[in-house]
Amino acid sequence: MKIILSLLGSTFAFLLATSCCWLPWVAILLGGTAGITAFSARLEPFSPYLITFGVGMLGYTGFGLWQRRARKANRPESPVLHSVLTCPNCGFSKTEEMPTDSCLFFYACDNCKATLKPLAGDCCVFCSYGTVKCPPVQTGGKDCC
Repeated sequence: MKIILSLLGSTFAFLLATSCCWLPWVAILLGGTAGITAFSARLEPFSPYLITFGVGMLGYTGFGLWQRRARKANRPESPVLHSVLTCPNCGFSKTEEMPTDSCLFFYACDNCKATLKPLAGDCCVFCSYGTVKCPPVQTGGKDCC
């Protein structure tokens, strides 16, 4: 809404600033009313201020659009919820669904029955042995617990 208002404000300021050029022509086309011509002549000394205001409003609009685009680009995407866990002992791989509300500290390999634990510095077995990090780490968290 602010962007629309700033665009309208800058357009209005430019129309007022340049009224000394186009308003007499409109007055002539409408029958040559002297009041409109006198009004535009009295606005002429304020043209530099109105143009400065219009440029400022356009700059504000551009900045607002740039911020909106930057916020949209930095918005985190939804995390991937499946990861392929690979056992370091036997090399067996299996696709598992990751929990979004808890950590998985232990995982039993279906092939060799070894119990996998997170490596030092990792928060869960998905961060250590999976193809995709856990959902909290994907969304920008340092660790999931």
